[in-house]
Amino acid sequence: MLRLVACLMIALSAGVSFAAERPNVVVLLADDLGYQDIGCYGGPVETPTLDQLAAKGARFTNFYSGCAVCSPSRATLLTGRHHIRAGVYSWIHDESQKSHLLERETTLAEVLKGAGYATAHVGKWHLGLPTKKFDKPTPDQHGFDYWFATWNNAEPSHKNPNNFIRNGKPVGQLQGYSCQLVADEAINWLDEKRDKEKPFFLNVWFHEPHAPIAAPDEIVNEYGGQKDKAAVYSGTIDNTDRAIARLLAKLAEVDAIDNTLIVYASDNGSYRDDRTGGLRGKKGVNWEGGIRVPGIFCWPGTIPNGQQIDAPAGVVDILPTVCGLLDLDQPERHLDGSNLAPLLTQQGEFERHQPLFWHLQKSRPIVAMRDGRYSLVADPDYELSTSNMFQEAWIPKIKAGSYTNFRLYDLEADPQQTTDLAAEKPELVKRMKRQLLDINASIMNDGADWHQQ
Repeated sequence: MLRLVACLMIALSAGVSFAAERPNVVVLLADDLGYQDIGCYGGPVETPTLDQLAAKGARFTNFYSGCAVCSPSRATLLTGRHHIRAGVYSWIHDESQKSHLLERETTLAEVLKGAGYATAHVGKWHLGLPTKKFDKPTPDQHGFDYWFATWNNAEPSHKNPNNFIRNGKPVGQLQGYSCQLVADEAINWLDEKRDKEKPFFLNVWFHEPHAPIAAPDEIVNEYGGQKDKAAVYSGTIDNTDRAIARLLAKLAEVDAIDNTLIVYASDNGSYRDDRTGGLRGKKGVNWEGGIRVPGIFCWPGTIPNGQQIDAPAGVVDILPTVCGLLDLDQPERHLDGSNLAPLLTQQGEFERHQPLFWHLQKSRPIVAMRDGRYSLVADPDYELSTSNMFQEAWIPKIKAGSYTNFRLYDLEADPQQTTDLAAEKPELVKRMKRQLLDINASIMNDGADWHQQ
C-alpha cells in the first residue's frame, strides 16, 4: 500500500475549484487515540498525512475531548454543548438504555444544512440508534442527508466488519479494514451521492484505534510482531493515516483545498498508558491523560500555517468555531464552547466565555474544570452502584449530588498533575469551585430525565 504523500502534497497546494459559495467542512475524528500517538505530537506512529495537515494549519497543544469516554464526547462535538445537556451522560448501550442524542439539540450538521450544505456522516456513530426495544433517532434526524454508520465499534474487529448500516439498511459483511472502508464510503459520496451544486459537510468518524483492533500485517510489521498489541495498535493508526491521505487526494479533485476547512481530533484519550504523553490517567478518567487529545485545524489561505497554539481548547469549541470562521449564526441556546476563530486566524482577541468542564459518573475524579493554566478536580459526595455501565436510574442522584475533595493543579508547571496546590491557593480554589458549581448546576438543570420516560 502506498503512503500517497505525493497526493497529499498536491491536495494541500492545488486543486480545481468549483467555487462553492461557502467553504466545505470536513471533520475527522479518531476513536480512543491518545495525546501522544501521532507523529506531530511526538508519538511513535508514522502519520505524514496528519503531520502535513498540522504543518499547513494550526496544532493545539492543550486540546481536549468532550468527555473521557466515547458517546458523550461525540454529543459535545456535534452540539457545542456539554453532553449532559444533549441527553448523553455516558457511553450508550442501545439495547439496555433509552439514552440518545436528543432531537431537540441543534447539531453542526443542522447548522450547515440550514446554510445550504450537503451533509454526510460516515463511520462510527454511537449516539443512539433504534433497537427492537427503543425507538431512537437516526443520523438523518440530526441533519445528515446521507449516513453510513455503526452503533458502536466495528465488529468483530476493524478487519472485515459486518455491522455497518447505510441510510437505515444493514450492509452485511464487508471486506477490508474499517478506516479504509469509511474512506471508501466518503469518497464514493463525494463522487456519486452528494448534491454537487452545494458546498458539503463531511463528518468522518473512524473506529481506530478502539479495541478490538486489527490492521494489515505489512503495516503492523513496521512496529513489531503480529502478537504485539502495541504494534497492532500503532498499525491501526498508521492505516487510518493512509486512509485520510486517500480522502484528502479526493478532496483536492473535487474542489480547491483552500476552499475546505478540515478539523482533526480524538473522542477521548488512549486506553494505553504509554500513549498519553506521560499525562496522568487514561481513557475513562478525568485526569489529563483521559481527556487531552490532538487537535488540528487546517484551512489554507484562512488559517495561517505552522501555528502551535497553547491556549486550552477542545471539541466543545468546534461548532462555534465553524460558525465563526464561516460567518454563520450560532444556535440560539447556551453553548459551552467558544469561537476559536480569533486564535486560528490571528485576527482579533480570543476570550473564553466559560471554563472547560468535564463530568463522568464512574470517573475519579468525577468532575474536572480547566480555567487558564489551572485545573480543579473533585470527587462525588455520593455513591452509585458498582456497575461500570451507566444506569439511567442514577440520574436523580447525579443531578442532586455535589462534590468533595477538591484538588488544584497548575498544568503549565505540572502537566502530570503530581502536586496539589489547593492548600497553597485557597482563594483561587474558592473562585474556581464557585465557577465549577455554577456550570454544573446549569448543566444538570438541562439534563434529560431518562429514568422518567
